Amino acid sequence: MNITDIAKMAGVSRAAVSRYFNNGYISEEKREAIRKVVEESGYRPSPQAQTLRTKKTKMVGVIVPKIASASIGRVVEGILSVLNANGYQMLLAVTQNDPGKELEYLSAFDDRQVDGVVLVATIFNAEYKRALKSLTVPLVIVGQQLPGYCCVFHDDYHAAYDLTSLLLEKGRRKLGYISAIQQDKAVGAERYRGFKDAVCDMGLGELAENVVTAAFTVASGYEKAGELLEKCGLLDGLICATDSMAAGAVQYLREKGIKVPGEILVAGQGDSDMAKVMDPPLVTVHYSYEKSGELAVRMLMEILEEKDTAVREVKLGYHIVDKAVTH
Repeated sequence: MNITDIAKMAGVSRAAVSRYFNNGYISEEKREAIRKVVEESGYRPSPQAQTLRTKKTKMVGVIVPKIASASIGRVVEGILSVLNANGYQMLLAVTQNDPGKELEYLSAFDDRQVDGVVLVATIFNAEYKRALKSLTVPLVIVGQQLPGYCCVFHDDYHAAYDLTSLLLEKGRRKLGYISAIQQDKAVGAERYRGFKDAVCDMGLGELAENVVTAAFTVASGYEKAGELLEKCGLLDGLICATDSMAAGAVQYLREKGIKVPGEILVAGQGDSDMAKVMDPPLVTVHYSYEKSGELAVRMLMEILEEKDTAVREVKLGYHIVDKAVTH
């Protein structure tokens, strides 16, 4: 069987069959006729032949720092929804938070000729920026802002600022902060900057020193909560860069007999399932992770179809989720 046979059996032209398999426009009547013949015959087009003809692999490389993360899982779901709808497949690379591995995967995807790359980014050092400049395939970055590149990112600064302001409005006047590493511009630097500016704007600048840095895990949140209390004494509010850190902090506080949220109100960021099922639910920030994945792939598709090759940056909004009972 070949497309000529399919065309004869469906009563359409070879061009219509070609457009069918390459997601081109054909009438619904012709599409249904071709689909019926394809299903009955079991015909499958050769991926190698399609690649040679179109110069496209219909594959997109996606690089993520880890998979045991609710936020990254939602980004990947968004990416997949658009790739599947457009007849693309995903090659997923997991770096285990190793920037060196990210560079290796970028090189590997470039060599293996994927049509484009979606990078769920973490840290950009000088070596990393040089590697990005040498890429020969289109790239879209998710989760970080990098001038000169197409990217979809979140308003981490204002989200953390508003979250801190909320705790201050609730009467919490001795706040602490558990941060991510500052080399991570979005989750580390920008979210801490939002906290710092909020307390300074309220005349409580000394609180900006009530900070420790944790890894992106529950266990690290647990450990660093103890470290922060040793450093600062008893707090009445604690803001964390992620929900995972916040969950660990809550566990530590309760083991020490400190009432949450009565004595210490704990807030995270990410609006994860973990935040929803905690009792009481964490105060947290909802970021549009799935939407960021969808927009990134749509941006990449427009570049691949040469509809829009201009560098674009999209910053997504947020909203605070507050279901905590503080009495």
